[in-house]
Amino acid sequence: MKIFLKTEDEIELMRKANLLVGKTLAEVGKHIKPGVTTKQLDALADEFIRDHGAVPTFKGFPNPYGGPFPGSICTSVNDVVVHGVPNEETVLKDGDIISVDCGTLLEGFNGDSCYTFCVGEVSAEVKQLLKVTKESLYRGIDVAKAGNHIGDIGNEVQNHCESFGYGIVRELTGHGIGREMHEDPQVPNYGRRGNGTMLKAGMCIAIEPMITMGNRAIYMMPDRWTIRTRDGKPAAHFEHTIAIRKGKAEILSSFEEIECLEGQN
Repeated sequence: MKIFLKTEDEIELMRKANLLVGKTLAEVGKHIKPGVTTKQLDALADEFIRDHGAVPTFKGFPNPYGGPFPGSICTSVNDVVVHGVPNEETVLKDGDIISVDCGTLLEGFNGDSCYTFCVGEVSAEVKQLLKVTKESLYRGIDVAKAGNHIGDIGNEVQNHCESFGYGIVRELTGHGIGREMHEDPQVPNYGRRGNGTMLKAGMCIAIEPMITMGNRAIYMMPDRWTIRTRDGKPAAHFEHTIAIRKGKAEILSSFEEIECLEGQN
């Protein structure tokens, strides 16, 4: 395992890439409503990212199981946990949820963040899944500081979500990030306190709880990308990229513009 500690200048570049991801997610969020296709959302994101001088990292991302990813964002609707492929057939409808995962490459560094949006009026129990998943992300961030361990992050996420009876996806994890989209170490959403790699100031990681309303069992669709829950129940996914500090971690990505947008709805 090779972990790259970032300099202050590199962290600043990563912040720029990640803030662009936040702006892209907010731009996509403006258009999430019944009747819109995930392909339309993808085209919007692609144009927005390129107009801001960056490259959508997901476009053409290699897959060990099959062909490269065809979209600029992942659009995962309802029981799709992650890696939903944008297409013309998936039309959003009232009551759906959609997680939009986005990556940008700007000035040599990567940004990566994800937000799960409501489409129209969503049921109270699904809203609670989103609320708890998002809370678990911030609980994980709270313990992500120099001297603690990767297991501390996973333990916070796991304890919070399991206390509501939700499933923790184990086959997919968060990750280190920097010049490459996926770097060491892996950041699972489960674990034991004090276990795993020790966190050091200058590490940059993406923490991304992937939480299911029912059983944690998942499967891959024939497109070799789309991951769904086996029981067909919805899943939520939230992600921030952070820089580890001696004290409180610094969140490099942002939900601020998305949350302003949600407040206006």
